[in-house]
Amino acid sequence: MSKFTYTVQDSRGETTSGIVEAADENEAVNALQTKGFFILSLQADKGGADAWAQITIGHSARVSLRDLAFFGEQLSTLLNGGVPLVRALTLLGEHSESKALKLAVSAVTKDVASGSALYKALEKHPQVFDSLWVSLVQAGEMGGQLPKALKQVAAYIQAQEELKGRVITALLYPVVLGVISIGVLIFFILKIVPTFAEIFRDFNLKLPPLTAFVIFVSTTLAKNFVWIMVTLIGMFFALRGYLATEAGQLSKAKFLGNLPFFGQFLKNILIERLLTTLSTLIESGVSILNALTVLEGVFTSNLIFLRAIQAVKADVATGKSISAAFKKTEVFPPLVTEMMWMGEESGKLPDILGTLSTFYREQIDQFIRRFTAIIDPIMVVFIGGLVAVIVLSIFLPIFKLSQIGGQG
Repeated sequence: MSKFTYTVQDSRGETTSGIVEAADENEAVNALQTKGFFILSLQADKGGADAWAQITIGHSARVSLRDLAFFGEQLSTLLNGGVPLVRALTLLGEHSESKALKLAVSAVTKDVASGSALYKALEKHPQVFDSLWVSLVQAGEMGGQLPKALKQVAAYIQAQEELKGRVITALLYPVVLGVISIGVLIFFILKIVPTFAEIFRDFNLKLPPLTAFVIFVSTTLAKNFVWIMVTLIGMFFALRGYLATEAGQLSKAKFLGNLPFFGQFLKNILIERLLTTLSTLIESGVSILNALTVLEGVFTSNLIFLRAIQAVKADVATGKSISAAFKKTEVFPPLVTEMMWMGEESGKLPDILGTLSTFYREQIDQFIRRFTAIIDPIMVVFIGGLVAVIVLSIFLPIFKLSQIGGQG
């Protein structure tokens, strides 16, 4: 018989450690699971613990969301299959393709093997596992539903990544086409137009107004190109410095929210993320206040939403209902606050929030489909129109020259 050191969690979420004797590891696992324990770690007792190397991760380390989603999904699957937590973490850490994630999981494995709760171990690596991870895992551990919580966080990350991918794909084509078109236009104006301008000057032609304007723009850009570039670079750095301030962040949020055509679309993306995150957290057993704290971290890039969430958190802490607190901010649409109120009254707030997030996701998808359908002809007409103006401005004097030649 061999001795195995274990750390387990009972149905009430309390963690205990001890030693069990068994013929092998599988028998030890079966013995503990038969008693209704959830196994956090299980190791053969060798009379002394092996020394673990201290592993640290630099603040510059970044792990892709897809890697984190895969990690959460696989960890949930292994735990559901009866694999002890430490063994599951070890396996995933060894086979991770992300170096930063591998280092983080190795450090987490060490802490969990030493008796730490998983959420406490994850909390030490905020650059890899954010507050959403920590809150969901904590709720899962406390409620004895860790595999379910891990699957929820993986599903949340995957849904957000898919939405982000659709938005980027929809915007990528017009951006690339616009950049290429601007490059071609600059080449025409700086290289082609000056060549024809010299020819026209040699013939002492009286240029049409359109041609004269295009040549004036070309000459101005060519003579002041360096100063124009220096000014644009200076403006870029000045704008970036301004956006780093609180006033700049507030102006940015207001500007994006009031953009014609795109403003409501961008706001819908933020609302969908808020609803999805809040629904996932509450459904996993995270308290309202803790869920709002997590949301503060999610919306640090939008000062209007961040301040609204902070105001909601302050009101909820004093006993106000979440729907009333959201309504008081006047940031969120009446549909959101009214549906929240219905969810609170019926006791089905997570379900209502999930339904709302689905509605806003459909609104986003509908906008993307419409945008993709109309952007191509708009870009073709716009760029084609600019090119036509430049070409026409060049050919008008040429037509005039041909007429003079014919008369001669």
